[in-house]
Amino acid sequence: MDVAGHGYNLFAMEKFIQDTAKIIGLHLNARQVRSFQLYEKELLEWNEKINLTAINEPEAIRTKHFLDSLTAICELNNPTPERLVDVGTGAGFPGIPLKIMLPDLKLTLVESVGKKADFCRHMVEVLKLENVEVLTTRAEDLGQQAQYREKFDWAVARAVSQLPVLVEYLLPLVRVSGGMLAQKGEHAHAEVQSAEKAMRLLGGSLRRVSPVTLPGVAEERYLVVIDKKATTPLQYPRRAGLPIKKPL
Repeated sequence: MDVAGHGYNLFAMEKFIQDTAKIIGLHLNARQVRSFQLYEKELLEWNEKINLTAINEPEAIRTKHFLDSLTAICELNNPTPERLVDVGTGAGFPGIPLKIMLPDLKLTLVESVGKKADFCRHMVEVLKLENVEVLTTRAEDLGQQAQYREKFDWAVARAVSQLPVLVEYLLPLVRVSGGMLAQKGEHAHAEVQSAEKAMRLLGGSLRRVSPVTLPGVAEERYLVVIDKKATTPLQYPRRAGLPIKKPL
């Protein structure tokens, strides 16, 4: 089956299945494989109409989007996620891959760009995912809403802002004793140093920075895990736009 000239093959998932078992320690069942196949197909088709991702080759999508998203599972075990929020999810990463692998997860996807949020809603419908909410809003606004503030076991983000900014986006959404996870590149350690003040102000404490190796990907990847130790002061997050303009 060829989709939009991409040479997309519904049965070309063997390497992704093997890599997931090797790196994440999880074996995809038939339904999960089919979900990732559909996700890939829809992403390629939508990407020709709107700019969802610069990565548009099937094998790269499986490694740099799907597998990269799933590496978060290596750290999402303390606490075990029941309710998770993915901030700046874009085309659904890492939230939707995590939901495919963790079907009992109550997931909230946050994306301020309407067309990207629409794609996420489309994928939730296509994949028949339950207990998934897609919000077209800013993280700063969400963090000041009572129904979301400090209500999540985990807040995650991938390829979103520098860590001092990200801490202000995510920590107000996390309950005390929960955690936030940021998927970062080669500058992860430097970003952690620059975020020390923000973590302290917002009730967070660095747990660890874990390296991640993706097959065939030379770029360094890290999972930055921050524990929520204390309640976030009510003045945070500040109004929309201020965290990125004046990082803590």
